Amino acid sequence: MCRETSVAATQAHCFCGFSSRVVLRMESAAELERGTAAIKEQFLTTKEKFHEFLASGRPRQSRDEPDGDSEEPAAEPEQKRVRLDSDGDKKKMRGQNKSRPHKKPQSYEDKRLCPSIVQERDSKCFYGDKCRFLHDVSEYMSTKAADLGDQCYLFSSFGRCQYGVTCRFAKAHTSPELKNLTDEDLCRRWAGQHTVRNLLDKELQRRLRKKQERFPGTEAYLKTVSRGKKAELKSADESHAESRSGAGDAANGPETKDGADPAVKTVGPITDADIIKLRPCEKKQVDFRDKLYLAPLTTCGNLPFRRVCKRFGADITCGEMAMVTNLLQGQSSEWALLKRHTSEDLFGVQLEGCFPDTMTRCAELLNQNIDVDFVDINSGCPIDLVYKKGGGCGLMTRTSKFEQIVRGMNSVLDVPLTVKIRTGVQQNCNIAHKLIPEMKKWGVSLITMHGRSREQRYTKSADWEYIDTCSKLAAPVPLFGNGDIMSYEDAMKARETGVSGIMVARGALIKPWLFTEIKENRHWDISSGERLDILRDFTNYGLEHWGSDTQGVEKTRTFLLEWLSFLCRYIPVGLLERVPQKINERPPFYMGRDYMESLMASQHVGDWIQISEMLLGPVPKNFSFLPKHKANAYK
Repeated sequence: MCRETSVAATQAHCFCGFSSRVVLRMESAAELERGTAAIKEQFLTTKEKFHEFLASGRPRQSRDEPDGDSEEPAAEPEQKRVRLDSDGDKKKMRGQNKSRPHKKPQSYEDKRLCPSIVQERDSKCFYGDKCRFLHDVSEYMSTKAADLGDQCYLFSSFGRCQYGVTCRFAKAHTSPELKNLTDEDLCRRWAGQHTVRNLLDKELQRRLRKKQERFPGTEAYLKTVSRGKKAELKSADESHAESRSGAGDAANGPETKDGADPAVKTVGPITDADIIKLRPCEKKQVDFRDKLYLAPLTTCGNLPFRRVCKRFGADITCGEMAMVTNLLQGQSSEWALLKRHTSEDLFGVQLEGCFPDTMTRCAELLNQNIDVDFVDINSGCPIDLVYKKGGGCGLMTRTSKFEQIVRGMNSVLDVPLTVKIRTGVQQNCNIAHKLIPEMKKWGVSLITMHGRSREQRYTKSADWEYIDTCSKLAAPVPLFGNGDIMSYEDAMKARETGVSGIMVARGALIKPWLFTEIKENRHWDISSGERLDILRDFTNYGLEHWGSDTQGVEKTRTFLLEWLSFLCRYIPVGLLERVPQKINERPPFYMGRDYMESLMASQHVGDWIQISEMLLGPVPKNFSFLPKHKANAYK
């Protein structure tokens, strides 16, 4: 009997051990699939078959491949994959591909034509023989790269291409004598109209560089700040002296009636602006509620991309984050981030800084020189370069400086001042709920909140419950929620909270037609042809914005490739096993419904370059590219 019992016990133990191993295997398999999007089985494939299929449809090219054809194609660039797979050092997962190759667009052209010749000026070149550019058109044409097509977007749209013979589509608008042609009817139609505003005036740039620009509003505000500090120090000293002398001592100085403050001594004349200041109710009012807000996106949120999103239904657009110190120095590259297209009817600019004096000066400068509907303070940027100086997320922990910045900028602006924040700095220590009531007192017109902390980055889902809590604290000031909006269903769930509107960031980069889906409450199974048309529109907008010469073409290509590093994460609706796609789900290897759909799903740089060549012609021989951003959200 004992023997039978022991045998049964042994069998039971063996069965339990076997079942536990089965459970462990199932759990590990489920864990492997947890971060991967669910795609219909008939479309799934392997990495080898996927790249073999793409290689079969790739045209043979005589030029040297920038990535090297001898290497096995990888799902991601080599530098990126190594960093993502390293578990030991978490710092390698953060930030950007800082070691990526970087070439200036003008370096792709050995000899460049002098601007005085391109623009066909009557006067000779100012630099004469010392000019470093070519003045012989025939010599330039002998070294110029081949044209990319017979139709110039600038010439067909506006009647004149300002790039003349340097345009990579010059055949469309140059005579046999190499003179630039114009379409008089189109030129008359566009006469006096400007499609882009907020350009940097050369005289203003000169004054900024020589530090001759005056900021009277800022100086007046900074004096009140310094007086406030002195008054606080004086009151602290007086209270300390009173505590030492005792409560029964009488005051030495005469008291004012009813405890009124003594009159403030003034120096110099007093103007109406000193006595009658612009009240908050008299400032320009903007109705932000129930709008779709395209987030300010560094690198990818450029003007051509915003035009694409505007066409698909974005209500509010904002320029890329601009550093106030660079703006105050008159840097052309930084001022270019403030440019506004005429299609952007509700547009703002985002400023980054960490000191009240520079932020207030910059706000006063922009208030007088550019046309915007609101100004946004970036207090949510997580990158180390900004945070360690005290800007971005660092402002959330420096409430005294933060208050001075908000009050100072409000005092010199005629438009609403908005703030973009995160839940906090540390992962399990939210502080936004403490800041929001204070920001209401400071005079903020809108708060946009990303539902993650600085430490979280994009590795975890946004906390919409906390956003809901903060929206109730912010009332009546509108609060926009941001984080993980990838479909109209995500937007509907977000609207069920107390937020006044929705900000869309990565979702717009992955699928810019998301705004249409949200407004029409539907999933759009967009075809690969329609997606290619979107890219074609982007390149046309880029040629209009950055230029149609070699420098402009390669700059457009670079920004197109940066955008393609996000677009490749989109999975067509018709291929999904479970709709909708979640933003943090990595696409597995799959075959599209046609070759173009498969090509757009590739995460290999060489395939992105192939797409760019369909739109902008072959890349230069010395061309190389690595995306700026990493997909840490999938880790």
